[in-house]
Amino acid sequence: MITDFGKRLTRHWWGLAAGVAGGLAMAMAVQAPANAQAAYGSYVGIGGGLGLGDNSDFALVINGRYNILELPISVRGAAFIGDGSAFVPTVSYDYPLNFNTEVYVGIGASFASEGSIVGDKSAFVIQPGVDYTKPDSNLVIFGNAIFAIGGEEGGGTATAIQSGVGIQF
Repeated sequence: MITDFGKRLTRHWWGLAAGVAGGLAMAMAVQAPANAQAAYGSYVGIGGGLGLGDNSDFALVINGRYNILELPISVRGAAFIGDGSAFVPTVSYDYPLNFNTEVYVGIGASFASEGSIVGDKSAFVIQPGVDYTKPDSNLVIFGNAIFAIGGEEGGGTATAIQSGVGIQF
């Protein structure tokens, strides 16, 4: 009886070890290369924004990104100044396409006054975008969309697009 228990225990541990080894091998096979951290660094920039739908207007945009080193995560913020104003902080997951370009998707909130291009009231935000770092310089070209879910007065989604140029620091 002890021998059967010992054999079963040994098979169990070998199976567990094989499963862990297989999982590690699979994780290492799908892991992105360490040298592909695109648009590396933080920046501050200025540009323009355009509201789509009910709040179709132009606004000045001051945009910033703080890249959390060693992680594909950034803290972002955009301030819109126009007929109305808004501040949109987000946290994004950044995915490098190559050394100079990355795409990202962020979630956060918009804090908007009436007439802003991202809606008339505070709302939950989804922000897909792209950052491109000009080679051999500290210039970043950014562009994204903001979907403020429930940001319009009637409860609809306010949508805005923005683009501009930033300087890395």
